[in-house]
Amino acid sequence: MVRYSFPNKVVLVTGGSRGMGAAILEAFAAAGAVCVVNYFNDPNGQNLRDAEETAERLHGLHAPAVHLIEADVSQYESVERLMKRTAAEAGGLDILVNNAGVLRDRTIKKMTPDDWHAVLRTNLDGVFYCSKLGAEVMRDGGRIVNMASVSGMAGFHGQANYAAAKAGVIALTKVTAKELARRRITVNAVAPGVIQTPMLSGLKAEVLAEYEKQIPVGRVGVPADVAHAVLFLACEESAYITGQTLPITGGWF
Repeated sequence: MVRYSFPNKVVLVTGGSRGMGAAILEAFAAAGAVCVVNYFNDPNGQNLRDAEETAERLHGLHAPAVHLIEADVSQYESVERLMKRTAAEAGGLDILVNNAGVLRDRTIKKMTPDDWHAVLRTNLDGVFYCSKLGAEVMRDGGRIVNMASVSGMAGFHGQANYAAAKAGVIALTKVTAKELARRRITVNAVAPGVIQTPMLSGLKAEVLAEYEKQIPVGRVGVPADVAHAVLFLACEESAYITGQTLPITGGWF
């Protein structure tokens, strides 16, 4: 059953080719939104193949239209092109989900400057670029939902770069919400805990089992858990909620 309805709304999800981004797009497609799938053009073309497969699923969910647009969110000029193409090809922008992210986990002792900057460029700079330039083409009354993380609240071993970026996203969310409020654009963030995505595939089974023991609801989250929260923050009924960060952790932390 579709709980939300987004007819004639255009949603752009960065990093939407697979995982969390794809799940969010699928939820929006099922609710009638025009979907823009952003992907980063990696050398072996895997992201494009994933984006095309996601687009097929979105068509199967009866999305009114699906657009694939390549862009590297860590590069300002690339984001400029992304937003201009979204406005031109999809007819505007109503909902922006800043989901694109990377991990380079290492202890501070072993972390290189490149490890640090690569994560900050995508996970924090990218959110700033997309929010700034997305707001320029977004219709009044729109929605921005940023992907933060419980790591940005708790700080996990080996994630100095990731935790710093996500803490920055939480602060950026608060400021952007205040600055865009006059246009009735709300800006919120979700902070997922342990969610079963490709990013989590590198964890050993015993490590994952240990996490599950710490989560009060007794299971690791799935992408749909995050997608439903994003849809709530994007709907008309949440118009008086802005500048907030919603943890999605199963009671963890």
